[in-house]
Amino acid sequence: MSSRLASRLATLEPRRLRGPRSLLGVLALALGIAVAPAQAQSLRIASAFDPQTMDPHGLALLYHSRVAFQVYEFLTNRDERFRLEPALATSWQATSPTTWRFKLRPGVRFHDGSAFTADDAVFSLERALAPPSQRAFQLRGVKAVKKLDELTIEFQLEAPDAVLPDKLQFIAMMSKAWAEKHGVLKAQDFNAKQETYTVRHAMGTGPFRLESFQPDVRVLLKRHDAWWGWAEKGADGRPRHGNLAEVSVVPIKSDATRLAALASGEIDLVLDPPYQDIARLKADPRIALVQATDIGQQYLTFDQARDELEFSDVKGKNPFKDLRVRRAVYHAINVQLIIDKVLRGQGVPTGAFLSPLVDGSPPDLDRRLPFDPAKAKALLGEAGYPNGFAVTLDCVNVAWRENACQAMAAMLTQVGIRTTLRSSTTGTFFPKLSQGTASFVEYGWTAAPDAYNSLNALFRTFDRTGFGTFNAGRYSNPKIDTLIDQIRTEPDLTRRRAMVATVLRLVAEDLPYIPLYRRTLTWAMQKKKVASVVQWPNDTIELRWVRMR
Repeated sequence: MSSRLASRLATLEPRRLRGPRSLLGVLALALGIAVAPAQAQSLRIASAFDPQTMDPHGLALLYHSRVAFQVYEFLTNRDERFRLEPALATSWQATSPTTWRFKLRPGVRFHDGSAFTADDAVFSLERALAPPSQRAFQLRGVKAVKKLDELTIEFQLEAPDAVLPDKLQFIAMMSKAWAEKHGVLKAQDFNAKQETYTVRHAMGTGPFRLESFQPDVRVLLKRHDAWWGWAEKGADGRPRHGNLAEVSVVPIKSDATRLAALASGEIDLVLDPPYQDIARLKADPRIALVQATDIGQQYLTFDQARDELEFSDVKGKNPFKDLRVRRAVYHAINVQLIIDKVLRGQGVPTGAFLSPLVDGSPPDLDRRLPFDPAKAKALLGEAGYPNGFAVTLDCVNVAWRENACQAMAAMLTQVGIRTTLRSSTTGTFFPKLSQGTASFVEYGWTAAPDAYNSLNALFRTFDRTGFGTFNAGRYSNPKIDTLIDQIRTEPDLTRRRAMVATVLRLVAEDLPYIPLYRRTLTWAMQKKKVASVVQWPNDTIELRWVRMR
């Protein structure tokens, strides 16, 4: 990671909530006395979202990652301050412009007791690369992975890649023998609703093992006592990691029910408290909040592929192929009003297509075009739609997302784009993004500090080999494609940042997406139960760091 990016991320250090030290703990620190870790505890988490599947390569979705990647690990990960750190790889180096060598961590055991070796790493990377994996977009340019010895692997690349280690977070390591035994050598085809053994079962090397997964009911995780990381110490000599023995993750779609469970003590931690209740929660002496600025954001995007717009009253044409129509949509939406009324002030408007916290994203793009309904109507008239047209907006049926979509539908209807909202469950909605089947859709993207994965996933022309995996509108611009491919192979970070900025400025001119807002991420927890958490800016909880009282 560049020093510039590290310094920018340091200003957004993930929040750690700490409880007061006991008198014994303070005296022990002062006298240098070793204190045994607190007794392992249980944690009960609620969220509006179900993880959908346990297949680590079958889905690339925040709500899936939050759970599945407590069980599975990667070659590289991030530390408490969101900086790149070793995980199942202890070191790496570029041995030539197109070759990277990774040394694997010795002594790592899967949850069944078998050893993690180079054979498992090669298998896992090949599985993540192959269709129908939704993680292939992160590995573009990887030509082959080969085993050099039991604890060494080598990546062979099509072209130089200066930031390959950054891209390996979320590429999960699986047991080759376990996958062979259960007939899951390929990733689950999530879009086709394929049922495989990996949907409800998992076996990784992570700090927690999967005890059971009942979709839309509960995930139960139990501590993996043999995890290599439990023995790690921090700079102060104290255990670096937490004291959880068991974690229950419960999807509760209803905002009121989630908060009632927190208030009654049935739930210890809520990852998505409703915005309208955050002020009240802050004033509740029983509840502690942690908050951070999101490195991701929300968008609208349009069908850019079909010649006739589906779910519309326009025949023989696709209005969204006209830049004037896309600009009309932009001017029609009062994002600040949505933040004020729906998010209750818990967000910021953005005109950027990636957060300024992403390396190379120009801060000046964060300024939005003005809310201007008159301009929107004029642009529609210039485009040949003086009376507007009808369209269907797809949205996931989670309360704050639905409410924001309802507000946008009303604003668009006022300028003549008569918008019908279609809300779907997560299992129905999210495949529309990777399949490109929506005409007009609201969705969010959680970026990484390096820009390439986001640029490739969102803005590059789609194909099934890992380009444009979440380019839901099937936007295509050959000039942008060329630049994105060059960013992947450019070793000079200064030139690379300049190329990232160029891509984002071209996207701003073309408007295949309408940028909306970045949220303030908030978690709410029981003060008397939860002593310490780390909140990353990508809204992911790492259970390895949670400490209970």
